[in-house]
Amino acid sequence: MGSERSDAMSGDTTVTGETAGPEGTAESTAMALKILVAGGFGVGKTTLVGAVSEIRPLRTEELLSEAGQSVDDTEGVDRKVTTTVAMDFGRITIRAGLSLYLFGTPGQDRFWFLWDELSQGALGAVVLADTRRLEDCFPAVDYFEHRQIPFVVAVNCFSDARTYGAHDVSRALDLDRGTPVVLCDARDRDSGKEVLIRLVEYAGRRHTARLLDSIG
Repeated sequence: MGSERSDAMSGDTTVTGETAGPEGTAESTAMALKILVAGGFGVGKTTLVGAVSEIRPLRTEELLSEAGQSVDDTEGVDRKVTTTVAMDFGRITIRAGLSLYLFGTPGQDRFWFLWDELSQGALGAVVLADTRRLEDCFPAVDYFEHRQIPFVVAVNCFSDARTYGAHDVSRALDLDRGTPVVLCDARDRDSGKEVLIRLVEYAGRRHTARLLDSIG
């Protein structure tokens, strides 16, 4: 087995040697990228991380309490009984030599002091959106746009939510031109993996463009 050093909060990760592949074969893991999963309260961040993670996800969920009723808006997610109070963490291998470390951010405003720490070293972010509460993802969109962190908006298609096209969602959120909007089911591993692949591709193009600008 190889050795691994990681600073999970900063995203600085070094992996050396060989690790066991999904079929028990040895493969070399050359790169691990840090991805944030953000969005409003109850939008499905913990669900997405848990669905795609190939390891048992780390969760920091606590039961909702009466004390939080005055600050947590549960309209539209009345059946939600827990909330993330620090972060969710999971890992997925996209292909041989490329793994993603996933950090699910807390959705409530009172936990936003954690975001600056979690975003250090991140390649990009997935902003999960619920069309029933689309305004809840405005703060996450503003946060990543302001810090020039590449992100995609993933619309979690709840069964009782009205279906909107990607163009409609992009206009409603006033996204910068070119920011991808994709539809997904946060419960489905393949759907979540497609979102992550789309983000890696988009972030790669953004970073390449910035590099070319800096040397041009």
